[in-house]
Amino acid sequence: MAMKRKARKSTNKIDDEDRGSSPDPLKILAAAETKTSSHIGARLRNYFLTGLIIVGPVGITLYVMWWFINLVDAWVKPWVPQVYLPETYLPFTVPGVGLIFSITALIIIGALTANLFGRTLFGYGEMMLDRMPVVRNVYGALKQIFETVLSQSSSSFQNVGLIEYPRKGLYAIVFVSTTTKGEIDRKVREGETLLSIFLPTTPNPTSGFLLFVPEQDVLILDMSVEEAAKLVISAGLVVPKFQKDMKNLAKDTRARRKPRVTETEPAE
Repeated sequence: MAMKRKARKSTNKIDDEDRGSSPDPLKILAAAETKTSSHIGARLRNYFLTGLIIVGPVGITLYVMWWFINLVDAWVKPWVPQVYLPETYLPFTVPGVGLIFSITALIIIGALTANLFGRTLFGYGEMMLDRMPVVRNVYGALKQIFETVLSQSSSSFQNVGLIEYPRKGLYAIVFVSTTTKGEIDRKVREGETLLSIFLPTTPNPTSGFLLFVPEQDVLILDMSVEEAAKLVISAGLVVPKFQKDMKNLAKDTRARRKPRVTETEPAE
């Protein structure tokens, strides 16, 4: 009897072990469903981010353009006679009419100012503004800024550089405007070249600081002004591709490989 009980216990243990080692089909199905759902969720997330990357810049650009058109229309339309407005003849408003009229008016003013009569009339207008104490300062500053920014003969910024700011070991991107001239260059450091640089702020590069820095303290970069502006606006997320100066590299390589010219002895 004791032998039979031991045999039954051993067979029961073997059956339990076999049951424990065999995989549960319900668990397998649950794991497969979890993997499938996680895979589908990851693909949907990637699709959503891809669509956001494509639609986001286009949507923001269209929104800014629409806002600018409506802003110009709100300023210009009240000055346009009702006879020339499409709303007078159509049951709906036509956006961009004010923008078209403003561009046309600017072209006409530029054409009139280009001849002798227009320059004379414009000169008399400037003489009247120069006699006004407060207006002449504002007008002179704005005129100089517009002439500098919109001038076709000179670029706004020459190069892009790095300076140690606000302390040593920390670097900031700057736009090199020009070599410092006038009283500042003469009185600050005699015999040393100063650069007039613009230190932009992030993410709005139109505001910043004007600094006068010695030329040896500015590290000139190879990137263009547009690439540096993108880097500042994106807070370092959009990094321009670094391209080596292939011309200098080719020159150095040719200089190294160029065989040395040895003086040949004259034949006897």
